[in-house]
Amino acid sequence: MTALDRDGVVAVVGAGTMGQGIAQVALLAGHRVLLYDAAPGLAAKAAAGVGARLARLAEKGRLDTAEHRAALDRLVPADGIADLAPAALVVEAVVEDLAVKRRLFAELEETVGDGCLLATNTSSLSVTAVAGALRLPGRLVGLHFFNPAPLLPLVEVVAGTASDPAAVDTAYDTAAAWGKTPVRCADTPGFIVNRIARPFYAEALRVHEERAADPATIDAVLRECGGFAMGPFALTDLIGQDVNEAVTRSVWESFFHDPKFTPSLAQRRLVESGRLGRKTGRGWFVYEPAPEPGAAPGPHTAEPADAPRRVVHGDLGPAQALVGLVRAAGIEVTEDDGVQGFELSDGTYLYPADGTLEPGIQFDLAADYTTATRMALARTPEVPDAALAEAVGLFQALGKQVSVIRLVPGLIVARTVAMLVDLAADAVAKEVASAADVDTAMRLGVNYPLGPLQWGERLSLSWVRETLESLHSYYPNGRYAPSVEVLWRARAEEE
Repeated sequence: MTALDRDGVVAVVGAGTMGQGIAQVALLAGHRVLLYDAAPGLAAKAAAGVGARLARLAEKGRLDTAEHRAALDRLVPADGIADLAPAALVVEAVVEDLAVKRRLFAELEETVGDGCLLATNTSSLSVTAVAGALRLPGRLVGLHFFNPAPLLPLVEVVAGTASDPAAVDTAYDTAAAWGKTPVRCADTPGFIVNRIARPFYAEALRVHEERAADPATIDAVLRECGGFAMGPFALTDLIGQDVNEAVTRSVWESFFHDPKFTPSLAQRRLVESGRLGRKTGRGWFVYEPAPEPGAAPGPHTAEPADAPRRVVHGDLGPAQALVGLVRAAGIEVTEDDGVQGFELSDGTYLYPADGTLEPGIQFDLAADYTTATRMALARTPEVPDAALAEAVGLFQALGKQVSVIRLVPGLIVARTVAMLVDLAADAVAKEVASAADVDTAMRLGVNYPLGPLQWGERLSLSWVRETLESLHSYYPNGRYAPSVEVLWRARAEEE
């Protein structure tokens, strides 16, 4: 272990929410912490806020009295940069502005000793660029905590182009010693989480822009069928539409307008209107004044329908578990290799979303078809109402609510997961991070039900490639073109 010794002083620059959270983490790890902010009086106010949170932990029995008092004694608000001279580690958590960060670190470099490790908590700027003007750029690394820092375990440890390996190791080991789960990544736009997570937001926004479904329904399908903790519309309202859109735009611009990261016009208009989410009382949903019970829009849910007495099934791909569920529901099931998915009583095919628009009814991908509580269905124009009602009844017989949406290639979950897997595989191939660190980052950083690479293994890379190739045939702008890594790995699966 090359972790910072507990006797080493930690300085945190920036006394906002993130800075206070990082200070609290370092304090509880046993360090003396100097908290500084350029705004007069803010450091002292922030220190008081940290102290109040520690007091609440003590009241709840999560921090004993002696530890509480000792931590308070180690927390020192600093009046100026010069007060940070004793620091062995400085973590910066100021505004996301490259010029501001470069000026700050240049000033810090004149203040602290040459052996002091410097770290930026940037979520979207280049660590290499932040370090670019330093006399000793090798000692600067990225330490990207996730908000709230005391609660969320993930820390992305980012190696800039000039970062010394020893400095990166110290940062990694220090984060681990602080009780965090660090992952290593290269200095590329968005690092791991903000790079790979873009499709979770972007595909939902595209489905909405194509008027296939409303935000409440899309969120419900991704939660109750896809297994995600929150839907993207509610999550961006929580994050702040301006913040989320700025990260998306930063990643897109940093990748020279790669179509895989194209921002959403609908989200841009929401930001322009000042509807930024919870902090303004309104975003995709209304928060203030609080809507009356039942007045807030809920997901579209189909009315009860009769299930078929009998279905025929063929290859269901990743949805094969449905066969057992249908039998358990008391519906007669027979097998026919010539059938695509399920065949309903009038001959209509009910099949898993695969990125195509073949005739029939499609149902979406589920993280787990057994535990999913909602299913999205969509039909092609020639499918009669009676067949759609039968498909709705089939899934209702399995204990699931059903949302019928307008048909778009890949529906909601399938296109989202295919893109997540593709970006994750591409990141590993380009040595942004290891496969294990990618999956860890996405599970802990954004609470995905599965790491995207684990998801890809479960579905098969052939499924991912075929889904993306189908999407690419309908949207031939490069956004859905499979990465070279997915193409090669899918080929290897099939050999």
